[in-house]
Amino acid sequence: MFAGLPLTFTAPWILAALALLPVIWWLLRLTPPRPREIRFPPTRLLIGIDQHEETPQRSPWWLTLLRLLMAAILIIALAGPIWRSSEPLDTGEGVLWVLVDNGWTSAKGWGAQVNTAEQILTEAEQSGQPILFAASAEGPGQSFTPEAATTALEKLRALEPRPYPPQRSELSIGLRKAAQANPPGAVIWLSDNTSTNGPFLTDLAQITGTAPITVLTGLDTPMGLKDLNNDTDALSLTVVRHPNQRLTSATLQALDLKGLVLGEVQTNFNAGETETQARFELPSELRNDIARVEIAGEAAAGAVQLVDDSWRRRTVGLISGQSGDLDQPLLSPLYYLERALAPFSDIRRPRDADIAEAVPSLIEQGISVLVLADVGRLPETTTATLRDWIDNGGTLVRFAGPRTAGGSDDLIPVRLRAGDRSLGGSLSWKQPQHLADFPEGSPFSGLRVPEEVTVTRQVLAEPTSDLPERTWAMLEDGTPLVTAAPLGAGSMVLFHVTADSSWSNLPLSGVFLNMLRRILSVSNVAAASETAEDGTPAKSVLPPLRLLDGYGRFGPPPVEVTPVSASVFRDAEASRRTPPGLYGTEDGFRALNLMQKDDELLPLDLSALGERMVRTAYPTSDPFDLRALFFTLAFLLMILDTIAVFLLAGGLGRLGLRGRTAATALAFVFGASLLATAGLDQARAQSVSDDLLALESTLDTRLAYVLTGNPEIDDASAAGLSGLTQFLSERTALEPGAPIAIDMERDELAFYSLLYWPIDPAADKPNDQTIARIDTFMRNGGTILFDTRDHINASANGFSSTPATLKLREILEDLDVPPLEPVPPDHVLTKAFYLLDSFPGRYATSPLWVESLEEVAARGDRPVRAGDGVSPILITGNDFAAAWAITEAGEFMYPTVPNSPMQRDYAFRSGVNIVMYSLTGNYKADQVHIPALLERLGQ
Repeated sequence: MFAGLPLTFTAPWILAALALLPVIWWLLRLTPPRPREIRFPPTRLLIGIDQHEETPQRSPWWLTLLRLLMAAILIIALAGPIWRSSEPLDTGEGVLWVLVDNGWTSAKGWGAQVNTAEQILTEAEQSGQPILFAASAEGPGQSFTPEAATTALEKLRALEPRPYPPQRSELSIGLRKAAQANPPGAVIWLSDNTSTNGPFLTDLAQITGTAPITVLTGLDTPMGLKDLNNDTDALSLTVVRHPNQRLTSATLQALDLKGLVLGEVQTNFNAGETETQARFELPSELRNDIARVEIAGEAAAGAVQLVDDSWRRRTVGLISGQSGDLDQPLLSPLYYLERALAPFSDIRRPRDADIAEAVPSLIEQGISVLVLADVGRLPETTTATLRDWIDNGGTLVRFAGPRTAGGSDDLIPVRLRAGDRSLGGSLSWKQPQHLADFPEGSPFSGLRVPEEVTVTRQVLAEPTSDLPERTWAMLEDGTPLVTAAPLGAGSMVLFHVTADSSWSNLPLSGVFLNMLRRILSVSNVAAASETAEDGTPAKSVLPPLRLLDGYGRFGPPPVEVTPVSASVFRDAEASRRTPPGLYGTEDGFRALNLMQKDDELLPLDLSALGERMVRTAYPTSDPFDLRALFFTLAFLLMILDTIAVFLLAGGLGRLGLRGRTAATALAFVFGASLLATAGLDQARAQSVSDDLLALESTLDTRLAYVLTGNPEIDDASAAGLSGLTQFLSERTALEPGAPIAIDMERDELAFYSLLYWPIDPAADKPNDQTIARIDTFMRNGGTILFDTRDHINASANGFSSTPATLKLREILEDLDVPPLEPVPPDHVLTKAFYLLDSFPGRYATSPLWVESLEEVAARGDRPVRAGDGVSPILITGNDFAAAWAITEAGEFMYPTVPNSPMQRDYAFRSGVNIVMYSLTGNYKADQVHIPALLERLGQ
């Protein structure tokens, strides 16, 4: 203190310079030597000029006083004046104990704690009083030996708030030993005003004996965050405040890994409440980019919640291999998937039915999991795209089905046997199979297996040495139900049953939802286990990656922090050994947050210290540094001195006004660009042609055939479809328009329900883009009738290695073709319009191949098999177009083999049934038509 005032100086020795002020006075008053005078004749011209201003010979007294005052103020400013206002504390006699709370709850008021502690230690240094200095978050390893105040000051300046609560009870043993050696004269505790766990207060009262205890309280406690949840529509947190907190609102910010603010929300506390909810209602794409949530203005570790992959909502893409025009949602393979995944993920379905376009589109939307339901064979370009995506961390989940049983690509975890195993078929069971308990190491481990879940059909895996390791779920007979395999940073998962209830009732059970949830939880998350060099499972640990300090800032992990076992990380709590932060590696990490769901901020109860305890508040105002004020005052006096000197030298009379003119010219140059017009006329003509074709195809129902580039084949196709169109107009209510030729590479296919494709062995194979267009057309409910036209040269078994058959196989190898079978007697095709048992064309020996349907028990009241949708592919070798082809005169262009009018009539009837089937699907399988069919059949 200075002269009884709360004024101190950081460099009081500089005040000794004030003794030099008399010397400065003498220097300022010193008279300079008189200048020598020389006569100059032209000075007579200046005689008579009045002298209005005179320059004084010496500095005026007031100017000298001004300069002395400026010098004194500069000396005082250099001495570092600081204004302090504080009450004297009872420091007693003997050893002074100074205890400081430095947990995360001290971060907001840490400056006040340090300033108060510095003042206490500085006074102790001046009086020579020994100090025992201890911090509550430093643990029992710190020194409890009395030391000089200067050493305690060095410890204080190195001290920082820790990112965990203060562990005061850990100090009891060290303080008890210190009190036995040197009893304290007084105790000053700089607290953070929060409650403590354990018997510290009782121990402190016993250890200190009769020494006075002064507890400083009243610091602002930072607010905290806890209970992070990422719900369907928002990310929510609970904001906690101290009961003595004066603030009634908090502003939360959500930040990404780069520190950019993704969202901000303000929440208010109700009167008397210490907790409130905050919700970030952001799109899931933005919520998944959130890396941390913090309270703005609260620089404390407890005011931060870190977000890792386990909290992020997965974005799941769904693609089905079946047609997208099903009117009965319960029969859709995606129906159960959507309802099972929707509560804990965001569903994305492609707008484009073309898988070659749908898969890249979903990947661009940032999906983390892709589910393929009964998608057999993927296009090569799509396979390469998916492989790269999985290799970079994506998860591919596939469900089996008829298309998968017919063959698949290599993006599956295990090799599959051709065909499937069904109840009552080959490789069959006598009874439906139940699920076995989930094996150890499977993500499904621990889930209860319901007894009512049964499987009636599945695709089988080829037995290999690594099959048990890749099996996540199996049936009671040991056959795999779910298999998985890693691929790069991602994984592939295969359910060996369908996603609907046709092969099993698994999708109807609650365990199905839990299985999908477990798969999503392990997607894009660091692996939970590792393998040792000898192949045995190794215990997994998570090393500290980036940890929070007491202010909630990221920093490198201290050397004393050890890795945490992954098996116990879920139950770990923030402490000195496990500070809050990120644990793991850059490729995958887990977040450990400070505040848990049940944590609270409670006030400090000091009743256990008894009557000798004195509670006092921290200084209400911080020390005020007066140096800036004194330097500013000195600068103003210097400016005043400059103005005075200028006036005394007669500068005002020498000021003159000078005119100044300025001219500024601004110019703006605008350039016009011309649009290139080359090729516009041709593009406009092409657009008009496409529009006319689309208009013709939509106004009338038309049959379409595929152009092969062979004039003979194309002419026969045009004449054949013209003849079939005429027959349809004469025999049915359908009046189609003229047939249209289709270029598969350029024309839109969506206008047609049926395409007739004659196979030309000399034609080039369609490119990948065209294959994708064909696959999309078939997937959306369209039907393609492939006609090899060569069955007269084929063998008796139905297919052979003719050039046309080989070309057809080349086309179909890149398409997702379902399993095929000859039209069975109970198929809708046999009853679509005419009652038929065969489908002849120009030739009569080739069967008509359609999509294979599941075997059903023969029933007398159901003569037609009910299939959902239409077979996307029909294959024949009977040369239908040649049998239908007529000339303009109405004569048949080609004879049938054998030449039979009845065969030609049945060829037309076959064409009618195929057209009606492609237009109406399983219409004839409807129950309402059964009586009429039974009557016609004579039953």
